[in-house]
Amino acid sequence: MAYCEREHCREAEHDARRHIMSTIGWVGLGNMGRPMTANLVKAGHTVNGFDLVEIAVKEAAEHGVNPVSSIAEAVAGADIVFTMLPKGEHARAVYLEADGVLAHADKTTLLVDSSTIDFDSARVLHAEAAKAGFRFVDGPVSGGISGAEAGTLTFMLGGSDADVAEAKTFIEPMAGNIFHAGGEAAGQAAKIVNNMMLSISLQGVVEGAVLAERLGLEAKTIYDIAKVSSGDSWPLRTWYPVPGVTETSASNNAFKPGFATALMHKDVGLALAGAETAGLDLPAAKLVHEQLQKLVDAGLEGLDTSALIKNIDPKAAGLPE
Repeated sequence: MAYCEREHCREAEHDARRHIMSTIGWVGLGNMGRPMTANLVKAGHTVNGFDLVEIAVKEAAEHGVNPVSSIAEAVAGADIVFTMLPKGEHARAVYLEADGVLAHADKTTLLVDSSTIDFDSARVLHAEAAKAGFRFVDGPVSGGISGAEAGTLTFMLGGSDADVAEAKTFIEPMAGNIFHAGGEAAGQAAKIVNNMMLSISLQGVVEGAVLAERLGLEAKTIYDIAKVSSGDSWPLRTWYPVPGVTETSASNNAFKPGFATALMHKDVGLALAGAETAGLDLPAAKLVHEQLQKLVDAGLEGLDTSALIKNIDPKAAGLPE
């Protein structure tokens, strides 16, 4: 091996170690942020974490996160900053207000928002970050709390090729799949479109499950037929809403949430907001949003999304009457 080749290898190894030992700022240590940061700590990073909820910070600290008391402290000296927040309004505040990320982070710091927010807010964050001299990636995730804990989340990234490539090196310990969806706000677009499609498919599954039962078919029989026929879908195979049919269904556990109704209600609402921006009418998405709203109005927003079956069959097994 030539000397220059050995030097090249040494440089590559040094670059790899730099990423392993990076300092990460994190804002938002809720149900998703806590396990995601724990996986970053396991990968060798120093994570400075902040949340307005003190107990969230305390629990993250138990998994190796360095607790800090402000956004300014979280972003100080960070190679990359991640945010994981409930809504677009929270993301705007965290980035754009006087005590926010853009006011305190170093211009060399890459910014990644992994919140699931509305498309318009994601575009605003990209624009404001660029105006302030920052690189920004929108990077929402799919996979829920279990995926966050296992480090198998799917990340959908929107931003420039170079910024996304750099973000991936930090995201890998948290991810099973990483997709570069396109330019600014493309990650958010992919997330809300995917979940809208999921919700519409699920509505078909819950209606089909009830109709099959009323027509005298055994749940397992129609399930076995549909999963190898044209009625197949991911929610059919994974979330079939009748107990005892598929192991991964929340119906086996009184509809304890894997993906809560409140979150799906939010995501379909984001899709409808995006459709309005695009000048589109989405009748199936509107229908599902109305069905999810019924569960929210009944105080069932904490149940799994497959509790949509209750709107078709109020006496569905495992659901409160």
